[in-house]
Amino acid sequence: MASRDIIVGIDVGSTSVRTVIAQIFPEEEKPRIIGVGSSLSSGVRKGVIVDLEDATKSINESVEQAERTAGISVDRAMVSIGGNHIVSQSSKGVIAVGKADGEVTEDDIERVINAAQAISVPANKEIIHIIPKNYSLDDNKNIRDPLGMNGVRLEVDAMIVEGSTPFIKNLTKCVEQAGIAVSEFVLAPLAASKATLTKRQKELGVVLVDIGGGTTSLAVFEENDLLHTTILPVGGSHITNDIAIGLRTSIDVAEKVKLEYGNALPREISKKEEINLSEIDANEEGIVSRYHVSEIIEARLEEIFLLVNKELKLIGREKLLPAGVVLTGGTSKLPGAVDLAKNVLSLPAQNGFPMQMGGLIDKVDDPTFVTAVGLVMWGLENGDASRTGGLIKSPLAGSVLNGMTGSMDNMKKWLGKFLP
Repeated sequence: MASRDIIVGIDVGSTSVRTVIAQIFPEEEKPRIIGVGSSLSSGVRKGVIVDLEDATKSINESVEQAERTAGISVDRAMVSIGGNHIVSQSSKGVIAVGKADGEVTEDDIERVINAAQAISVPANKEIIHIIPKNYSLDDNKNIRDPLGMNGVRLEVDAMIVEGSTPFIKNLTKCVEQAGIAVSEFVLAPLAASKATLTKRQKELGVVLVDIGGGTTSLAVFEENDLLHTTILPVGGSHITNDIAIGLRTSIDVAEKVKLEYGNALPREISKKEEINLSEIDANEEGIVSRYHVSEIIEARLEEIFLLVNKELKLIGREKLLPAGVVLTGGTSKLPGAVDLAKNVLSLPAQNGFPMQMGGLIDKVDDPTFVTAVGLVMWGLENGDASRTGGLIKSPLAGSVLNGMTGSMDNMKKWLGKFLP
């Protein structure tokens, strides 16, 4: 099996690390998922690495599980990046069209995007993505793709996504120590949007809300352009903490209560329903009201949706997105979460699931896998280096990553398969 046929996505989250391996077949329209892995995440808090060794072990476990499923070894991957260190800003780039006859070439488009990148970036930040929103050619505004058009002055409105350099270096180190070279970092909500949102939804206006363990990330699209993206420092683990405090129980028991008995709408729960904690954990005792648990969940989820609404208000899109809200992430699976989102945001709402993939689709047909699947789709669209074996420079990425990085780790990992 040629390595050039393989794309790998690793979603490093606060509660789990998920890996998807896909193979491309020229005769098939969709990439075929051949390997899936998932492990509990240690050493990551609110999307940020806090323990290198634990995070490396989690990544390694997830990748090895996916490799066993696929029956192959991998050495490169697209990797998600998140955390509230991510910031975005708008930028403009302006150039004169190069050719004498005024026809816009790919070189002109690359130059104008590079011009938009020429902004002041703090010493501890680096550019992750440069995302062109629209172009202007002389007096023609809002052009999607100016290639082949004629004009003199080419402009681009772009969104610059920046991340903390120390965090990026720490994440790179963890992935490389697991024997994987990073092809490209992709902002988690952008990857998730690749897997879940249709072109029509992006055209009409939609917000993707990915409720992870430690953070909630969102991406707003309209007229096929990315309008806004941000990461909020609150997620599903906060609900678990609230339940643990409210019931005076351990985090592990609180998590089980949330998953087995949780509901975001107290009105759907009878006030007489009770939960016997000793049935969940023999070391616990006491009976608690399921209605009370539902009230705790509703309060925290409502806070998350109010923060999302605040972001929509900032960009003038409050209650104004016809395609509504698409919820992803583990917390979005809680019963009543979709209805609560409808009520708080006054928009249509639905759960998001991965699309446009073949193979082991039943293993990833879940809102928790959308980012990992989206990474594979991103790699497919933007020329993942794992299929070219050399240097990568994506038009949407701010850095060039060497294909040889981590080669010694890869050699050790390969030899380890044959040594006792």
